Amino acid sequence: MVRHETPWGVWDPLTPAEVGELLRGIEAPWWIAGGYAIEAFAGRELREHGDVDVGLLRRDQLAVQRTLDGWELHAADPPGTLRPWLPGEHLPRAIHDIWVRQDGDGPWRFQLMLDESEGEEWVFRRDTRMRRELETLTWKRDTLSYIAPEVQLLYKSKGLRAKDQVDFAAAEPVLSDRQRAWLRDALELVEPGHPWLAALSTAPPGS
Repeated sequence: MVRHETPWGVWDPLTPAEVGELLRGIEAPWWIAGGYAIEAFAGRELREHGDVDVGLLRRDQLAVQRTLDGWELHAADPPGTLRPWLPGEHLPRAIHDIWVRQDGDGPWRFQLMLDESEGEEWVFRRDTRMRRELETLTWKRDTLSYIAPEVQLLYKSKGLRAKDQVDFAAAEPVLSDRQRAWLRDALELVEPGHPWLAALSTAPPGS
């Protein structure tokens, strides 16, 4: 974990295991997302992390807020700014990123990331044509749930930041045929011509 400065204060993130202890009693599904989810899937450490992302469904946001009673929660509204998330406030679809810290003088500890859903389907917030059954959205290792690697890579595909390229390079060779096909189909739909498509269209070594 990397402690670092931002315009909105210092980040000193919890580990995924510490987040798991904090959210253990929540009455809603949640999962570890971001780079930690890719590391769990790849089975090895890939890089340093400046934060830890916790995913949940937008419809469950107030259950998480109640669990974190006493913590300080700020919504990115609009992106690039932070403002307090008020008790009982249902955040609209345009807001999907919440920073969490224990108090106003302490460092930021983790981020909540709100995912969209309709009924029993997950819906990709950037393109509602991309959907999948909620029961397939996560997988579990030990006591923690993680977002499926192909879904996390779809989120990471937009910016092509250096860390996203590292995560793709680590995960792509160990994706199952089903996972590769899902991510390939998703990218062909929402980002035709994406540079990752070439690798996803080629069988990995040893397959």
